[in-house]
Amino acid sequence: MTYAGDMPTYADLMLPVLEVVADLGGSAQGSEIVDALIERGEYSVELLQRTYPDSDKVMLVDRMRWARSYLKIGGALESPRRGLFVLSDLGRDILALDPQQPALERLRELDRQVRSRRKAGPRQQGSAAAELDPDLDKLDELREDDWRDAFLGRLHGLTPLAFEEFTLYLLRLFGLQLTHQGGTGDEGIDGIGIAPLSPVLSSVVAVQAKRYDPSTAISREQVALFQRDAAAKGAERAIFVTLGRFSSSAKKAATTSTPTVDLIDGQRLCDLALENLEMGREVGLRRVVEVNGEWFERFGR
Repeated sequence: MTYAGDMPTYADLMLPVLEVVADLGGSAQGSEIVDALIERGEYSVELLQRTYPDSDKVMLVDRMRWARSYLKIGGALESPRRGLFVLSDLGRDILALDPQQPALERLRELDRQVRSRRKAGPRQQGSAAAELDPDLDKLDELREDDWRDAFLGRLHGLTPLAFEEFTLYLLRLFGLQLTHQGGTGDEGIDGIGIAPLSPVLSSVVAVQAKRYDPSTAISREQVALFQRDAAAKGAERAIFVTLGRFSSSAKKAATTSTPTVDLIDGQRLCDLALENLEMGREVGLRRVVEVNGEWFERFGR
């Protein structure tokens, strides 16, 4: 089904999510699921750019995450570690239903069961609007990931020059020695320098930072052009950083030509910032201290 003007609900996206996880080999990172759904080409540019009225969050991508999370809670997907999703036996059984209609009916029933459990649970504190519209009933898992959208939105609010400077700062935290090459006449290279490969080996690396909208896909041609620019500068490796995502053809081009390009999309930027936070280095993130009431229940028993 192709969606041009009508925004699919999270329930509409549950079967496509299962299908792309199966296509990816039965397991996938959360960002890979989103990329694969978009690569199907079933959604118009307008849908891929539509955001909520009160935020920069992309509505369609948000609903893809809801679908993924409801499938996890319903047992069709498993998550052995955060961010990784695996088809369960139930998920495989649903995909095996033929024709497609029984699979859709089974997913509708799974959706009803999940929403029923959530309404009956102790966390039911939502408004009447949330009960009427399950799309407003945010999952705990999604609340935990809300910072990613806010983080990417704040980065998108930077000027192109400021985003280049942020990118070089982040890469320097991982040991790269870089000189800023941005501005007019940079010949497609925003940073050039040395990347340590081991205590005794290093490599010349070129960096390009593109502050594109998080919904934008980087094409094969853009990666290939960067490779040529990087090679002209004598780079042996290259790093392409963007707030958006990379098309499947761009990912292929990054590894089939030289210099090899390491691709860092918006979600990977979030991961790298979080890694630094866990090492005690702030990169636009900070931890909020809160009381875990359940922790105290171990005492006085």
